[in-house]
Amino acid sequence: MNEAIRPYAAAFAARFQLMLQYRAAALAGFATQCWWGGIKVMVYAAFFANAAASDTPITLSQVITYTWLAQAFLVLSPWSGDPEISQAVRTGAIGYERLRPIDTYNWWFVRAAAWMTARALPRALLMLAVAGVAFPLLGLEAWSWRPPADAVAFGLFALSMLLVVLVSSAFVMLLNISAVVTMDERGVNTLVASLIIALSGNLLPLALYPDWMQTFLLVQPFASFLDIPFRIYFGGLTGWGAATGLALQAFWTLVMIAIGRAWMTRVMTRLQMQGG
Repeated sequence: MNEAIRPYAAAFAARFQLMLQYRAAALAGFATQCWWGGIKVMVYAAFFANAAASDTPITLSQVITYTWLAQAFLVLSPWSGDPEISQAVRTGAIGYERLRPIDTYNWWFVRAAAWMTARALPRALLMLAVAGVAFPLLGLEAWSWRPPADAVAFGLFALSMLLVVLVSSAFVMLLNISAVVTMDERGVNTLVASLIIALSGNLLPLALYPDWMQTFLLVQPFASFLDIPFRIYFGGLTGWGAATGLALQAFWTLVMIAIGRAWMTRVMTRLQMQGG
């Protein structure tokens, strides 16, 4: 392995293995997301039962699959900054970060990626086992997590989920840097969580919003966290539509990394450590 990459790979592996040890938290999160997903599925079933099929841009089975995917990968969305960075800001331990002979942005970025993926992996596997395997066996196929549209859709979905990790990590970096600036991450985290709920597809699949909002909803950055990969999964975005979705995810990743790097350079040159 390249010597320049080795410390970042080690940081990712260490944080990933550490987060996997919190099994009780993973089980609690899975149970909560199962319960909440079940409620949303019942609401959607009632909604579609009273709507003409021609009035809905996606089918009930696609919405249900979208819902289970959203619950499975809930923690891949950047709901907040890295709590360890926020704590380091409050205690003054952030000074140690500046003593490491490595790039601080890359160091925080790979740790954020490991923090999110390690929490998402066990919950996604459990959700797939229950909603994708157990539900059909129990006669609840209509409410189950359906397979992808085809092999191409699955391949593009896997690529899109990789971009989700990158764009979410880049967004977490913006939240981390804002915590360094404000020394209190709570306000920004609260604001960001509201935007993610409304604009990522977490509250409602973006395809169900009014037609006049669709272009804006697709190109805005929050769609990259959740809506684009899930639409690719069930065939809602195919061909050039899927390529456009992937390009938007890559675009927002590069934009957020560029902004984050420039902002971090400016902030770190004026860093004031608190505590001690």
